[in-house]
Amino acid sequence: MVQAVNRVMTPLQWGMLVALSILWGGSFFFAGIAVREVPPLTVAVVRAGGAALILNAALPLLGLRLPREPRLWMAFAVMGFINNVVPFTLIFWGQSHIPSGLASILNATTPLSTIVVAHLATSDEKMAGGRLAGVLIGFCGVATMIGAQLLGGLGTDVLAQLAIVLAGFSYACAGVYGRRFSRMGVRPMITATGQVTASGVMLLPMSLLYDAPWTLPMPSLQVWAALFGIAALSTALAYVLYFRLLAAAGATNLLLVTFLIPVSAVGMGVLVLHEHLEPRHFLGMALIGVGLACIDGRIFRVIFKRRPALHI
Repeated sequence: MVQAVNRVMTPLQWGMLVALSILWGGSFFFAGIAVREVPPLTVAVVRAGGAALILNAALPLLGLRLPREPRLWMAFAVMGFINNVVPFTLIFWGQSHIPSGLASILNATTPLSTIVVAHLATSDEKMAGGRLAGVLIGFCGVATMIGAQLLGGLGTDVLAQLAIVLAGFSYACAGVYGRRFSRMGVRPMITATGQVTASGVMLLPMSLLYDAPWTLPMPSLQVWAALFGIAALSTALAYVLYFRLLAAAGATNLLLVTFLIPVSAVGMGVLVLHEHLEPRHFLGMALIGVGLACIDGRIFRVIFKRRPALHI
């Protein structure tokens, strides 16, 4: 029996949504600590590999096991590459040059990229009306944040910001590609475990060849804690909450988490890491928020619901 999707979320689901935003916002906070002592590629290996170990250990407890079909593992590999390998590496490299709060704001462009990718690659998720307006407003937010710097030349900070935006585009491609797993009859927890396992396998030799982690100084206890947090909390546990919410509340409600991630990430970055953001960054975040509200459609439903009816 297929579980019905709740259009109006319960208090428990709202609590899960807030918890998910803190976990994913925390990934930028943890990465901001980790990249100070550990190369970005090695941080990506720890995130994917650590989450893979945890999720693989959890599968038997849930009565599940990974499939053996080569076609599924090929799909897991593609998903892992565009959903983990590429964005993790780009985000962690970007965070070695810009504040974690700014990285989280730029990452909020993911739904904007998803609308564009889905419009071009699917037949049932075309961009029109509010979605088109949302994309245009959202990308104006991105231009507000990095446009002036871009005119001054492609410095390291600008490249780092563009890397975060490109990571969001990779996430968008993964979101559209990942639709096939439900058609293939693969359960969400299996998909999560398979793709993160495949990405860990791909990242490990890259890290060994490029970073030679055995030659690096021993990280501090603070960095070890951050690496544990990003693997166990911001990846493994976040996946569990993500797929539970997706099944219970639907993708539209789940999109609301994108509003909350920058808030938690910016808050942790300012309070704990003492990061500083400029007014244009907050203006850009506001524009991205308005764009997401247009894409989600709630803002239009509220406006038209409150409009008084005309009696002739």
